[in-house]
Amino acid sequence: MALIRCNFHSEALGMGTSMTVLLPDPAGVGIGLSGGAPAGDPPVLYLLHGLSDDDTIWTRRTSVERYVAPLGLAVVMPQVGRSFYTDEEHGNRYWTFLSEELPEVCRSFFRLSDRREDTFVAGLSMGGYGAVKWALREPGRFAAAASLSGALNVAHRRHHPTHPMDPAVWHTVFGDRAVSGSDDDTVALLERAGDDLPALYVACGTEDFLFDDNTRFVETARRRGVPLTVDFSPGDHDWAYWDAKISDVLAWLPLRAPATRSQ
Repeated sequence: MALIRCNFHSEALGMGTSMTVLLPDPAGVGIGLSGGAPAGDPPVLYLLHGLSDDDTIWTRRTSVERYVAPLGLAVVMPQVGRSFYTDEEHGNRYWTFLSEELPEVCRSFFRLSDRREDTFVAGLSMGGYGAVKWALREPGRFAAAASLSGALNVAHRRHHPTHPMDPAVWHTVFGDRAVSGSDDDTVALLERAGDDLPALYVACGTEDFLFDDNTRFVETARRRGVPLTVDFSPGDHDWAYWDAKISDVLAWLPLRAPATRSQ
């Protein structure tokens, strides 16, 4: 894989920002590692970080580069601060950055497929929320979307009895507007979703403080008849769980087979 830390100016944010990118490199193999690349432009996974992290965290805390190497898959990991992938009420336009600017910037910098069947999104915690929100708001963009320990009932987080959202973060992101029922409420988005959704994958550890949020999302999907893959198994809100589960997500993605080389 080629690992690139890309610093660039964002028009949507009005400032410099960064992303970390993994690109397939069939010639870049080494002992114990295989490489792969598809014919033509590679498929792409947008991989989103959590509330306390940045665009480097997936490569620092997991083996995602090693997991992706044989798949011929590009991975784009953007930086969005603590924005909940939202056009903040008292901050910046991170939803516009993510959903409009980032894909265009990536395709201008790198050779990436723009076909729906080659485009995927996943994330953890805040990033799981962002991945599901993006997939439900723009279902025609993605073939599949996955949430790991996602904050999938964010409207319930403001006054949660044991794990409420930091009031300063809530004020910056959502202000005083109602989140419940809005396009920032993933449960509400699921309630009114159409039929042509991407494949959905929801994983959460049974010891995770967000487990109840995930069960409500899954219950809503089942009541609505929305198909999804569910993985509720022992685990907590930590990197041991996410390192294991991102490997499962990559195995689940409907990827076209790359040409491979090994050494």
